[in-house]
Amino acid sequence: MRKPLFFVLAAALLLAVAYVTVHAADEPLPAVGQVAPGFTLPSQDGSQISLDSFRGKWVVLYFYPKDATPGCTIEAHNFQRDLALYEAKNAVIVGVSVDTPDSHKQFCTKEGLTFRLLADPEHKVVDAYGSLGNYGGFKIANRNTFLIDPQGKINKVWTKVNPGVHSAEVLAAIPAS
Repeated sequence: MRKPLFFVLAAALLLAVAYVTVHAADEPLPAVGQVAPGFTLPSQDGSQISLDSFRGKWVVLYFYPKDATPGCTIEAHNFQRDLALYEAKNAVIVGVSVDTPDSHKQFCTKEGLTFRLLADPEHKVVDAYGSLGNYGGFKIANRNTFLIDPQGKINKVWTKVNPGVHSAEVLAAIPAS
């Protein structure tokens, strides 16, 4: 009678430890209504881009795992396809990953991307936005998006997005200007 109870308690303890371990590593996502964490990062052309430089515009700040991977390429193509629609709504698109500026430059050249991709190999901005992930022992950015209003506050947050439909979701959330 004691053995089954021991195994049940041991299993419960292991699940509790696993839950705490997974969730303790997660940084909180900035909340809707909060001022968006500021940053300055290098883009694919080497220039330094700051969030403050977009004040007065809607900012689609999207985090993605890795340049030139299938899901990330689909997501980037869809943002590029819809770029004129974003511009008509006074919005800019900014992608962030932990890749280098050179990786971004190659990705943009190969895929015909004209919006900014920012490099965060030190994970500072990815972490500030609660979007640092781990894939097979490598630190990556989780696929999260933050819509930042023209005053610099977070208007909407999407997590674990579907890259195939995400651009349309974000575009629909931005009011016409």
